[in-house]
Amino acid sequence: MPIRLEKRPDPSRAMLVITPIASVALTMLIGMVVFDAIGINGFRAVVDIFLTPLLASYKWQDVAVKAAPLVIIALGLSVGNRAQVWNIGAEGQYIIGALCAAGVGIAAGTAGGFFVITLMVLAGILGGAVWAFFPAILRTRLNVNEILSSLMLTYVALQVLSYLVGGPWKDPNGRNFPATAPLADNQTLPVLFPGTTIHLGVAIALILPFVFWVVMSRSVFGYQIRVVGSAPDAARHGGFDSRRTVWLALLAGGAMAGLAGALEFTGMLHKIDLGFPSGYGFTAIIVSFLGRLNPIGCLIAGIVLAVTYVGGQVAQTTVHIPNATAGIFQAMMLFLILASDVLVRYRLRYVPPVKRAPLPAGE
Repeated sequence: MPIRLEKRPDPSRAMLVITPIASVALTMLIGMVVFDAIGINGFRAVVDIFLTPLLASYKWQDVAVKAAPLVIIALGLSVGNRAQVWNIGAEGQYIIGALCAAGVGIAAGTAGGFFVITLMVLAGILGGAVWAFFPAILRTRLNVNEILSSLMLTYVALQVLSYLVGGPWKDPNGRNFPATAPLADNQTLPVLFPGTTIHLGVAIALILPFVFWVVMSRSVFGYQIRVVGSAPDAARHGGFDSRRTVWLALLAGGAMAGLAGALEFTGMLHKIDLGFPSGYGFTAIIVSFLGRLNPIGCLIAGIVLAVTYVGGQVAQTTVHIPNATAGIFQAMMLFLILASDVLVRYRLRYVPPVKRAPLPAGE
């Protein structure tokens, strides 16, 4: 091939910041062209998906509550991704975290207040971490790829949810619909602004990125994660145990996914039904990469992806696009950000073909 990829000795920091922005802009442009090609007003559709949720103040609260779980899950995933540990099962850990919180709420009966709510949230964190425990032990003891094991456990979590909400936890007053009974008012997270849906979980999602930034940039744990991910040989010589790092990375991702599930349950939905899985765990993978595995970047990227969720709902009513359109835009953003990473870290170099001397006559 006359063109090959050559690794850059020092990737541009400016390009690491510019490429996510360019990926979003290019996604909007491609979406506009595609919509026009199939007979939909492309400009109106893209405006409704990407700008209306930001320009219409009555949509801000929807963006906030959608962004909260995305940011929290992405923070946990970014820890593992930095260590080259790929947790793809955050959706399952999110579900189990919510179920563990629901279990505490059901066991508490009508009791509530700060103590019960705290127990529910802690149970969610523990449940998510336990669900990540299995991929961790499979990876460290049997060398099973964590991508496959964590992803497969998501489907197990879905079966657990289906069994519980359709069986022992089914609301007897729910008209035979598979769902848990709604939480009592004293078991739900407080609403920060009366008349809105913005609950305490949104504030937690705003604070956690700064906590993670301090931990990842100013602690031995953060240094260990970065070194193991970028220079495994140097990490080994420095005394960092790669197996221990796998455990820490997966448990951190599971705990954050479980926390997101518990907060979504106690703060927003207040019950669990078969529609509880919302794809947040998978979308958070896009958030972590779009945010460049940086905690503050994850906060910004979480808001961007939440805008596409809310904007997709707006565009369904205005230009009648399919429900899956938001997912298409999210997948396109992930593809473009990964493609741009190649150009950030590698340069295209033309290699002129080698001219061979002609063979002597008769040979």
